[in-house]
Amino acid sequence: MLMNRFEVPVAAHDFEDLRSRLRRSRWPSPFPVEPWAAGTDRGVLERLVTYWADGFDWPDQVAHLNALDHRIVDLDGAFVHFVYFAPEQPTHELPLILTHGWPSTFLELVALAQRLATPSRFARPSSGARAVIVPSLPGFGFSPPRPTLWAEPPTHELWHQVMTGAMGYPRYGAHGGDLGAGITTRLAVAHPEAVVGVHLLAPAWPDVIDEATFTEQEREFLRVDAAWDEEEGAYAHLQSTRPVTLSYGLADSPIGLLAWMLEKYRSWSDCDGDVSRRFSDDFILTQATIYWVTNTIASSFRPYYEYRLGRTPFGPVEVPAGFAQFPRDLGTPPRSWLERRYRVERHTLMPRGGHFAAHEEPDLLAADIAAFFADLSRSADVPVPTVT
Repeated sequence: MLMNRFEVPVAAHDFEDLRSRLRRSRWPSPFPVEPWAAGTDRGVLERLVTYWADGFDWPDQVAHLNALDHRIVDLDGAFVHFVYFAPEQPTHELPLILTHGWPSTFLELVALAQRLATPSRFARPSSGARAVIVPSLPGFGFSPPRPTLWAEPPTHELWHQVMTGAMGYPRYGAHGGDLGAGITTRLAVAHPEAVVGVHLLAPAWPDVIDEATFTEQEREFLRVDAAWDEEEGAYAHLQSTRPVTLSYGLADSPIGLLAWMLEKYRSWSDCDGDVSRRFSDDFILTQATIYWVTNTIASSFRPYYEYRLGRTPFGPVEVPAGFAQFPRDLGTPPRSWLERRYRVERHTLMPRGGHFAAHEEPDLLAADIAAFFADLSRSADVPVPTVT
């Protein structure tokens, strides 16, 4: 197992090509509807595209990214990029692995990881500091895509190798949302001897659902979920059925790529219709540029396609689980629904925030994660790690 330091490349040629494409963009004819009613608003998109082409400083963003401790590890031919956040002082707190979802990259989790690893920078006690690992999902950004569908070992096994092999942590905790929640769940099922607990923003659904046992709260949740899927779920249906067709346009057109992502940042966040309330232009465009220069928007659709074609049931989660539910996330199932698969020991209903909670509300989320894992760290008798 070979682990090396990694620097985010400026990819100057790719970025100049991006700017050239942006300046030569051909825009569709206007759609006679109110802004955002039928998709991404042209006015907001044009403003961002103008800045992306002639104001956005990608080399400066790369410099900020490279101030982080990036690493890449070769796991028998499977390369995984991750960012290591060292604890600000020696600690007995559980190390954590945080997993992002779509349309995200490791960048979405940086603010959260910093609050967990260096809490004194954010007016929290330094005694709670812990090591944090933030990997890039395979096929997202700087982790290359797997060579085949359902490649072995699966992603959750790669994560276990990163934590126990590359980093040397015999026991650890895990957090995830969106796609990352499913991976974190599988990780806990596969390695309860190492995963002391999981903290999630969303559950993996039960493998077997007996409708006769549903509570009224659960029935209402499923009604709301079905309505959301009817209104908002077209992206997932397309990414899981015809991802290749979609990828030609988004890999070739930066405005298409940005429009596809921007709609989700607005619709899924707690922004009251104004995406700039939650995300700076530089953040959105850095995310989009990472996808662009690595040409990984197509491979980011792979989990959707693989999930639709088939998944292996994996049973209940026996390790302790904590849930933080944000009101503008894609769904907020009742606790009884969570308990159909998980051993729920903490359940927090947040006052604000959406699907991108790690970036929208990093203080709220960090506090909840820290509180959940504090007791687990003490009961697990975690040794002080020594990682260089």
